[in-house]
Amino acid sequence: MLANLRACSGHLLHHSLRNARIPRRSWASTTAGKDQPEEDSLTIGDVSVRLRKPKDPQLVPQQYADTSRIKETTDLKRRNELKYASDGTLQLSQSALHHLRWMLQKDALRQDMFLLGQPGPLRRQLAMQFLELTQREVEYVALSRDTTESDLKQRREINDRAAIFHDQGAVRAALNGRVLVLDGVEHAERNVLPILNNLLENREMHLESGKFLMSPERYDKLLEKHSREQLDEWGLLRVSEQFRVVALGLPTHKYKGTPLDPPLRSRFQSRNVTTYSYGELYEELQQEAPSVPGEQLKQLLTFALTLQQADPVLQLPDFPIHNLALGVKMLAANPSLSLHDVISRIYPYQTMLKPDQKKRVEELLKKLDIQLVPSPSIKKIEAQSQENSLIHIKLDELQLNLPEGQIPTASTYFVDLPHQRQALASLLQAYAVGDVCLVGEKGVGKLTLTQELLRLLQQTSEPMMLYEDMTSRDIVQQRITSPQGDTVWRDSPLVRAAKSGSVAVLNGLHRLHKSTASVLQRLIHDRELQLCDGTTLLGANRYQALLQQGFSKEELGKLGFLPIHESFRVVALAEPPRLGGGQPSWLTPELLSLFLYQELRPLRQSEEAELLAQLCGGDLPAGMDQLLKLAQLLRSSQDPLLQGLAGTLSTRQLLKLARRLAAYPESELSDVHEMLQNTFLARFMPALSRGALEQAIQQVGIKPREIKLKSKKNQIAVEDNSLRIGSTRWPLGNPTQAQLSKVPHTLFYEMPQHVQLLERLLQDYLIGEHLLLVGNQGVGKNKLVDRLLELMQRPREYIQLHRDTTVHSLTLQATLKDGQVSYEDSALVQAVRTGHVLVVDEADKAPVNVTCILRTLVESGEMVLADGRRIVPPGEGGRVPNSIETHPDFRLIVLANRPGFPFLGNDFFAALGDVFSCHAISNPDPESEIFLLQQYGPKVPIKTLRTLVNAFGELRTLADEGMLNYPYSTREVVSIVKHLERYPEENMSEVVGNVLDFDRYQPEALQQVTQVLAKHGIESYAEEEIQAIRKQRILQASVNRHSGLGVSGPKFGKLDPKNEPHVGGNTWAGGSGGRDTAGLGGKGGPFRLDKGHKVHQLSDEEKADVPEEIKRAAREMNRKAFEDKLKEIKMSAHDHKLYAQFSEPNRKQVQQLKAVLEAMQTKSKERQWQKYQTHGDLDDTRLVEGITGEKNIYRRRAEANPWADHVQEKPNRLKLVVDVSGSMYRFNGYDGRLDRQLEAVVMVMEAFEGFEKKIVYDIIGHSGEGWEIPFVTAGSPPKNDKERFEAIRMMHAHSQFCWSGDSTVKAAREACSTLGAEQDYDNAIVVVLSDANLQRYGIAPKDLAMALKRGEPKVKGYAIFIGSLAEEADEINAEMPAGQSFVCMDLTKLPHILQQIFTSSLL
Repeated sequence: MLANLRACSGHLLHHSLRNARIPRRSWASTTAGKDQPEEDSLTIGDVSVRLRKPKDPQLVPQQYADTSRIKETTDLKRRNELKYASDGTLQLSQSALHHLRWMLQKDALRQDMFLLGQPGPLRRQLAMQFLELTQREVEYVALSRDTTESDLKQRREINDRAAIFHDQGAVRAALNGRVLVLDGVEHAERNVLPILNNLLENREMHLESGKFLMSPERYDKLLEKHSREQLDEWGLLRVSEQFRVVALGLPTHKYKGTPLDPPLRSRFQSRNVTTYSYGELYEELQQEAPSVPGEQLKQLLTFALTLQQADPVLQLPDFPIHNLALGVKMLAANPSLSLHDVISRIYPYQTMLKPDQKKRVEELLKKLDIQLVPSPSIKKIEAQSQENSLIHIKLDELQLNLPEGQIPTASTYFVDLPHQRQALASLLQAYAVGDVCLVGEKGVGKLTLTQELLRLLQQTSEPMMLYEDMTSRDIVQQRITSPQGDTVWRDSPLVRAAKSGSVAVLNGLHRLHKSTASVLQRLIHDRELQLCDGTTLLGANRYQALLQQGFSKEELGKLGFLPIHESFRVVALAEPPRLGGGQPSWLTPELLSLFLYQELRPLRQSEEAELLAQLCGGDLPAGMDQLLKLAQLLRSSQDPLLQGLAGTLSTRQLLKLARRLAAYPESELSDVHEMLQNTFLARFMPALSRGALEQAIQQVGIKPREIKLKSKKNQIAVEDNSLRIGSTRWPLGNPTQAQLSKVPHTLFYEMPQHVQLLERLLQDYLIGEHLLLVGNQGVGKNKLVDRLLELMQRPREYIQLHRDTTVHSLTLQATLKDGQVSYEDSALVQAVRTGHVLVVDEADKAPVNVTCILRTLVESGEMVLADGRRIVPPGEGGRVPNSIETHPDFRLIVLANRPGFPFLGNDFFAALGDVFSCHAISNPDPESEIFLLQQYGPKVPIKTLRTLVNAFGELRTLADEGMLNYPYSTREVVSIVKHLERYPEENMSEVVGNVLDFDRYQPEALQQVTQVLAKHGIESYAEEEIQAIRKQRILQASVNRHSGLGVSGPKFGKLDPKNEPHVGGNTWAGGSGGRDTAGLGGKGGPFRLDKGHKVHQLSDEEKADVPEEIKRAAREMNRKAFEDKLKEIKMSAHDHKLYAQFSEPNRKQVQQLKAVLEAMQTKSKERQWQKYQTHGDLDDTRLVEGITGEKNIYRRRAEANPWADHVQEKPNRLKLVVDVSGSMYRFNGYDGRLDRQLEAVVMVMEAFEGFEKKIVYDIIGHSGEGWEIPFVTAGSPPKNDKERFEAIRMMHAHSQFCWSGDSTVKAAREACSTLGAEQDYDNAIVVVLSDANLQRYGIAPKDLAMALKRGEPKVKGYAIFIGSLAEEADEINAEMPAGQSFVCMDLTKLPHILQQIFTSSLL
């Protein structure tokens, strides 16, 4: 760099903006006098600085003085050369010069700098340009939530059994006069950066090693009085005058992050670094791609800058301006590429924006005459190797030259369909200029497309599964111990790929925490990376620049500088952001700036049919046509309920179903309807979603099998060393004794339903599927799996997950022995290696971000372990070093409870269900259950068994319908039968109470359970009847035990003159419990003797009954409290009595809704693991740090960081639109419709009391007089019974006196539109109640359906017709969206319908 600068010395640099509309390039100069070469200087405008020769020139940034983005492409040398004008002066843009001039001023004033700005590399590259021009050495630190004090000051390392302190970036910069660049200040946890406060202010800092950094002025004064050796002895170190700090950060008001601590902020001088001007950017793009027409460049720039300046109300993510350079390079390589495709690669608005935001972007595109058309389709893709380590990719007539890999990869499952070919062609064009990210729903083929890309380029991959708890250090290097006990660093797959030139495949980018992802910025933007062990990876051009300065490769290697291979790329895989629901989009402006994005849509029906036919051997299995129609119906539906279900029937899942139908075409178990029930776990879906799905299934012509055939072969047998379950066979083989020792053995009774289930599981096992069994508690999931493995003689490895399961504990167990951290394989790794079956129990109890690492293992057979080893698919072990080859017999069987309330686990099925073959395990049918109970209780009368089965069957039905919270299972019935078998005389009420006593303190549930039991002949379950039964049976407890004392012989014993009672002993006569003496209750005495001591025994009545005076006092206390409460809310007893008539009937529904809300609230407030704590549980990922003596090696559960991690959760929004028309009052005497509606309104108000932060609701009415009559306003719900009574009294009065007429449609339309425009809520529903006779008022059902869709997708609309004419019901349901209309003829069910809507949509 110095050589270049000196070469152009002697030119005085100046810049001017005179008479120019577009700012011209301005000139910065370096000058050196001929007679004074040591006076090299840099002048920008009126500011000059003297340049010093760096002590360590390898630490001076290289090749940054070009304002264009650094990228590893085939013309890197041309792109990254410094640009000079005709007079030999260095070119920089006017905006950059203004910033650099300011930085020179601050440097001259010895002030530290803070560069603020939008996400992207501009601030960092500006800082590096400043350092390069001033020839200053850099110490770079990327901050994240994982940054600790030791990362900034000193880190302990173990070397030769001694702890040695290694200075880190801040200390090295202070001592050596370097510039410390702190990147990503907003990501650091609070109270971490303030440790630098004194270093910033006074240039002083205390170090962990006991030494002290001292300001140069103070140190020099001490040096005048003391020798340097004495100061060294005191541990004083001199901070250089040249030490500076440049911090880079985002404004946290706009971008989420930890705000600056005022003391820290006050120590910096700030500078807002904005995007360069239109003219500068245009000139830069022109130089980047001279062949691209200027009009296209203008369109791209105008679009990008317009989005940057969009109204903040729209909340549009920033457009990554710097990525335009990559976009125009794609245009230069392929002129036929459409501008819309280029924009979509840079700014994937179709995926990441909400509908209203998307609409604004499309309007802007049309305004700029950018056609929304795709690029011309590609007919053929060919790859040819070249001699110069490049591979020649031919896309029809388009030719691309890309770096070639070393090892040809095996063929993939890629099917060359037109859409897939087009997606691959787009991916190749993006890959040619930069790193790419594939965004698509689960199961659309992201991994398959990536594997085909690697095959074409003959590239090897380094897969890396990303997860939420991953630290920024995990992405780069992992700390381990050597066999000698020294601490060393092991490269991550990403770093290995950078060094070797492989492709790093980052799977699950959407799961990665945003601060962790920020570590990737410098690697992707600048092709430069600072490793934890002090090594620096440099892009090939920068590495070459160092070589040209006279360094050899060996010297650079010793100094810790290594090149990044030119063929290195990053391919990330991610799912689209989940818009709405209160969760922030993972695709933040920072992440948006990292990659070019390729969006993958789901396949269309014809494409999917062709793909499945090719993968299944040429013909589409029977039944797949209907499944393909269903998949397309769900994907294309406008109904949010059906759209939410579309992801379950992905292409991957359809392929699983096709393989099953192809493998077992004649099997009774290959019923398409039944397969769909298992695929969707339909039995466990909310009622509305289940109803919508059933309607869609019927619409495509899939019907349930009318009669479940009972096969004659529905039995289990072992014949000719093979297992037969039904008609399915499994060869048993000859397992070893070691394998047989791990085969489970369980008590299992072969009832018909379970035998069918076993056959279905065996069929999926035979075609290579991994299994997921989901069901309620106690339905036999474990028994089914254990029995299957027992019959198959397959050894089992077992692991049970829980809340505290971590990614590391799931794969390896770290242990510390003799100062060395070693790893023991978990059950998972053992099963993979040996080919055993891994049973993962309670999978829903572990966090989803932990269990998600199983995804890559199941879908691709790959996983990277914490100790650096890599699990690879069968047959791949020889090609990958340090790998564990998956045994072909390995299978994974996962057990989980059903999702949703009342189960408190996580939704494992929603996160990973698509990669498994799913099976919904329900309670047995009545005949199977009776058969099972007979095995457990052969002496229990069949009538009793049938009574129990019928009673519990009805209780389960009520639980499925949401009427009861607890789902009673077979396990409870088996417990009862076991009791009756052992104690046949036991009263049935007592035995049933063993299971149902949990409900005693829930009066509403108890009443319902009691009614069901009474209906089935178990009459005496009421509490007072239980007490009466117990009174009839007097119990006496006796303990027969040997006292250990001998009997000397019978005697009368001494008489106590005082006649005091005596217990025990063998002295006194007339005692009790003694030996040898006459008395009561002893042993060895001659006879019984009662000395007249009174025995006090309460009568049964006294024992059972509470005295009347206590009852009276309790009643008076209750009455007094009730009267005081009425006085407090100013409500008369008469009004309260009237209110109770509307409140009491729905007490049960109110309690059920409250229970669901409380469970949700508890789950949402669950504490998170916080790492880097000084106390708590030992963090097994920081054992090495513990060896070195660090203190923050613990973790503990605490509230999430409110600044960096937690986004303020927006409440749900409900608008209840009630019918208060005249007909409601008129027909109330006929069917009670107004009373039922008022009861439902009371239920809503009472259930949501106390959850105002969770749900904001308002209640309005519609009638002939209006469509928005307010009764309860949003944010001000009634606080007590009086206010609730006033609300329903107003409704009643309005209905009595209003004009006739109907406003149902207008009320629905206005309610949905109003909620859709509100910004404070992400999830909202409108429920319209109406008794309208649609035909009478000339209302078409489709008009109401359109009105309810006005606010979609943010607002879901529902209509409930109360007391309508029965003949209209079918027409209404046919026209209305599935699951969004209800005809309530039985008005007692109105509260239950509302409860269904709330639990499906809001909760």
